[in-house]
Amino acid sequence: MDSVNLEVLKASVRWIESGHRVLLVTVVRTWGSSPRPEGAMLAICEDGSVVGSVSGGCIEDDLIDRVRRLGIEQTCPEVLKYGISADEAHRFGLPCGGTIELVLEPLTRASGIDDLCRRVVAGQLVARSLDMKSGAARLVPAHWTDGVDFDGRRLLTVHGPRYRMLVIGAGQLSKYLCQIALGLDYQVTVCDPREEYTDVWHVPGTTLVRTMPDDTVLDMKLDERCAVIALTHDPKLDDLALMEAVRTPAFYVGALGSRRNNAARRERLETHFDLGHDEVARLRGPVGIYIGSRTPPEIAVSILAEVTAVKNGVALPDEFRVEEAKAALDVAMNELTSCAVAEHH
Repeated sequence: MDSVNLEVLKASVRWIESGHRVLLVTVVRTWGSSPRPEGAMLAICEDGSVVGSVSGGCIEDDLIDRVRRLGIEQTCPEVLKYGISADEAHRFGLPCGGTIELVLEPLTRASGIDDLCRRVVAGQLVARSLDMKSGAARLVPAHWTDGVDFDGRRLLTVHGPRYRMLVIGAGQLSKYLCQIALGLDYQVTVCDPREEYTDVWHVPGTTLVRTMPDDTVLDMKLDERCAVIALTHDPKLDDLALMEAVRTPAFYVGALGSRRNNAARRERLETHFDLGHDEVARLRGPVGIYIGSRTPPEIAVSILAEVTAVKNGVALPDEFRVEEAKAALDVAMNELTSCAVAEHH
């Protein structure tokens, strides 16, 4: 679930509890290019207040104007399309003649948004089934592969954290990485048995455990929606955890470190931990894409950019990878040095 959508749910609950009428707008279909994906949500209060987004801004403006002019008098959901004509596409900022289909649902206390919000905050993955004819909604179990399903009679949306991230090490870099990961809607667990780090750890929204990392990997029962990132620089902590992690279906397993350290780590895993070549090949390192990052926040951005690409099935060119990019820079610098020496002589 998009973390922005959680803010939409929270705002809807506040407004409903304050006695306001609320309209929940959900993207259910898109054709062509669209600024927001299916499942994106927008909540509009009867006073024109708004949280969330379903487009680049123009559709929101039109919906807000509609609420201010007509109020929220409807009692059942309805479907609304934008961008069917070229003029509308231009007016509402839909690129390439894109079309967007929305479901507009008037919310009441009976809509169960408060219960949905509580479950999402508690870390549950849940689906909400909305009957378009009656407006009745119910919560049903969901699987992480489920998506938005709309057939005109029923709208099914999925809410809650679909992805988990295990960060090994509670140092400074981990703090920046975890803060960004929370914004990307990961359920974040930080593992570090070292008291000097865990005693000062404070990143709201993360779960901190002090067990050995390899035990944590086993306890979490990692699946295809999990990422593992080792950041301690300590082989006693990183190696055993990585050994267990590359044996799981986790979509991303990576470790911080120099090219030399990562090469040594791969050799240790293959020769001393009885891992197969294919298993060791799953380990990414040095983690991140090459953006010239030097500070902890920049390194965190670099790492999560690579994690996001892998999660979304985007194959990065070799020159984006830290190891290949730095090797290419070394070659270029050597060539420049050789040219300078040759010119001097």
